[in-house]
Amino acid sequence: MRFSLEQLQVFVLAVQAGSFSAAARRVGKTQSTVSAAIANLETDLGVVLFDRASRIPTLTPAGHKLLLEAEAVLERCQALEAHADGMAVEVEPSLTLAIEVPYNTVMPVLAEFEQAFPYVDLIVRHPVYGDVSEMVLKGEASLGIAFSQPEYPRELEFQQLGKLIMVHVTHPRHPLAALPTVSFADLHAHRRLAFSAHANKLPSSEYLRATQMWQAESYLALMEMVRAGLGWATLPRQLIRRELDSGELVELQLSAYPHTDWLVGVDLIWPLRQGRGKAERWLRSRFQQGKVFELDRQGRPTTL
Repeated sequence: MRFSLEQLQVFVLAVQAGSFSAAARRVGKTQSTVSAAIANLETDLGVVLFDRASRIPTLTPAGHKLLLEAEAVLERCQALEAHADGMAVEVEPSLTLAIEVPYNTVMPVLAEFEQAFPYVDLIVRHPVYGDVSEMVLKGEASLGIAFSQPEYPRELEFQQLGKLIMVHVTHPRHPLAALPTVSFADLHAHRRLAFSAHANKLPSSEYLRATQMWQAESYLALMEMVRAGLGWATLPRQLIRRELDSGELVELQLSAYPHTDWLVGVDLIWPLRQGRGKAERWLRSRFQQGKVFELDRQGRPTTL
């Protein structure tokens, strides 16, 4: 083979980063090293990949086509590594999970894990800023369970485990609590208390904008802010069932969706290159086989 995988990686990274210098910063190398790697790849392939007439090199027509081929080759290499890793039988001493959703939804699987791997230490982390995918991408967690996001880095894989209900709530003495139904205009007129990671990412969240918005990095912080009467918030219903039942929090009935619950997907996230641990592979498989769900207002499960 005339070229190396490292050359292909540098080529793809240069396109993703937007420039040779940005690519060099990402991999901790000099710009001249990146430039030389791409130049050598062009020589080996006999094709000019970048037009260097401008200050920032841009892909040539041939470069656009070969970029797709290079990405496919790298993806196949990652799949090969994942397959090889999956053949390992070692049991790791500990395993870290990043969990953003209410914990009661995953406890049945963790109880089974405790029986299957009683000597594996389990570390459960609630990520700062709610960025579960970033933690998995950096290797800070082996698996992540989080509310669905519009897109994930190509180095990650995911599978939807089910759906949970999000509700809009406020303090019983808040002005919104006195309204039988609440319009989007009503919401916009009062302070929104938002989970930092999802302030504008969850499906349909564009309808929830407000002239004032305070943000917090955990749902528990938002609960306390709502309890203090500081505004309204959108929270997982599973997290605040007791507060709703006791009347500490009041669910707002949206006039636009009088008979519909707001369902948000829950994803299992893991790196494309699998870990070597038997416990990790068992846990991922068990989560994939199960379902995350709750009952909607008609008593039907949110996940079929």
